[in-house]
Amino acid sequence: MSKVSPARRAAFEVLHDVEAEGAMSSILADYDERLSAKDRGLCHEIVLGVLRRQIALDREIDVFAGGKKLDVAVRVILRVGLYQLRHLDRVPAYSAINESVELAKLAKRKSAAGFVNAILRRATRETPQFVFADEFDRINVETSHPRWLLERWVDSFGIERTASIAAANNELPRQFFRPTLNVMVEDIARLNEYKDERFDGVFCYSTPDDGLLEMLSRGAIYTQDAGSQLVASGVSKLIKQRFLDVCASPGGKTGLIAMLQNDRPEIEIVAGDISKNRVDVLRENLSAQGCRDVDVHRYNAEVELPFEKASFDTVFVDAPCSGTGTIRHNPEIRYRANNDELVRHSKRQLEILRNASELVSSGGTLVYSTCSLEIAENESVIEQFMTNVVGFEICELDLQARFRTDAGHYRMWPDRDGCDGFFVAGLKRFKK
Repeated sequence: MSKVSPARRAAFEVLHDVEAEGAMSSILADYDERLSAKDRGLCHEIVLGVLRRQIALDREIDVFAGGKKLDVAVRVILRVGLYQLRHLDRVPAYSAINESVELAKLAKRKSAAGFVNAILRRATRETPQFVFADEFDRINVETSHPRWLLERWVDSFGIERTASIAAANNELPRQFFRPTLNVMVEDIARLNEYKDERFDGVFCYSTPDDGLLEMLSRGAIYTQDAGSQLVASGVSKLIKQRFLDVCASPGGKTGLIAMLQNDRPEIEIVAGDISKNRVDVLRENLSAQGCRDVDVHRYNAEVELPFEKASFDTVFVDAPCSGTGTIRHNPEIRYRANNDELVRHSKRQLEILRNASELVSSGGTLVYSTCSLEIAENESVIEQFMTNVVGFEICELDLQARFRTDAGHYRMWPDRDGCDGFFVAGLKRFKK
């Protein structure tokens, strides 16, 4: 019988898959049903905590290991153990150490068990004092954000905003949600207890109670960041008769738009995405939200869209992106992004936006959105579009004035607004 608790074993497996297989931390959900509520909480805390503090943990591990090259599994085990020692006061040191040693054996790294034990025991006696090369190095270690990303943000937003964003990315985010079309009358009064004062029509919780879990299980509520909800709500207000969501999977924004248009049977909602898997996820997600009347298609929006030109009054491009605005929820993204990827994304985004623009009717609106903080994926894409595509002008959207930028676009910031970072631009086609 394993001497490792289910929580620590699951945390190790998730972190190993994130590190070695390129998995996303969202695979945590695959373990939730197998774990008790207590183990589930500890597992999530360890996984997300390690990812949010990974650079700092590695710097300390490397000091104690004398620069020795470590096997991936051994490094992950040390991160798990050291995170508990440094950041979980309620976990006894002996538990963190002993179970880390057992994890090494469980992971078939029995020869490294003594090494793991020595490193973690040393960590209980010593706290290394780091010498930072410069301010970037300090922020890099203290907030566990890659230096290149910090330098990029400083160039774009300045040192103070960069430090603020990096700090906010390591805070425990509030859990936002909304009702779906499956919500029942008796649910409404209960939901009012969870209204978020900062965002109209948005609800949030710190820890879900049994009532919320029950509503979640039957699809009466849907977990969705406040920023994402605000973007979808703003788009919904533009629709006159025919709407297309170009990059719709997994379907959170599409579902909210469909719900907000539910009392307008004359509205036609069309949505799609690039792969069979993404389209399947979209269909399943919309069905789970009670959205039965969305016309779903599969296509490659980078090449062409299979619809008649100028046939939609509102077209929404929620473009594939680096996701750097969602690091609070997906901390591993900070280690995955790179400059080459941003270049690829921006080229892809521009092609999708160009193709989508051909479907916008006279006087209609094209909305471009990303969950990225990067200017290359946002303002620069819009600038290139406006330079190369005639017939459009920047227009205002029905979003709060505090989100509006000097250029007439909209930005939501994780540090300032307490939600994921989003960019939104409205483009109106001239009337003929």
